[in-house]
Amino acid sequence: MIKQTFVVFCIIALMGCSEKKTNPSQVVLHKNYAEELVHVNKKLVDKESRDIDNWLKRHNTTALETGTGLRYIVLKKGSGNKAQKGQWATINYSIYLLDGTLCYESKKSQPEKFLIEQDYVESGLHEGIQLMEVGSKYILIMPKHLAHGLLGDDKKIPPLSTIIYEVELIKLQDHP
Repeated sequence: MIKQTFVVFCIIALMGCSEKKTNPSQVVLHKNYAEELVHVNKKLVDKESRDIDNWLKRHNTTALETGTGLRYIVLKKGSGNKAQKGQWATINYSIYLLDGTLCYESKKSQPEKFLIEQDYVESGLHEGIQLMEVGSKYILIMPKHLAHGLLGDDKKIPPLSTIIYEVELIKLQDHP
């Protein structure tokens, strides 16, 4: 029985390794499809950037931008230690959509805690927190690729949403 299973496995493996010939017309179709996807994605990124610029204009402010597209506004500069990967960050926060809809907020009496670059929060939050010192308060403007992406969060944040985090870094710890 073991030998028969092994032989079947080997046959399947060899079939998977066989060279497949590609029809030249399939290559052209694939290339055209890929180019169209790049074009559509560029348009979506450009639109999102204009939407963020409009939000900044409506709020009569400017923002700094990181290489990933995260934009941030320093509301209050802290004087404590700077946040680093692997530390536990304790924060107060409010999360909004670009239209001003409040989605979530922490309770002032019960701040939230997460492990920087190791917990399941938005990648934009991990990046933004590492810009901050304890006592800082920032606005983090997260494009969809740094927030909840294509799917949203299945609760209050719709698919393809840019989100605004108003976040205050209360405390950092090396251990929980």
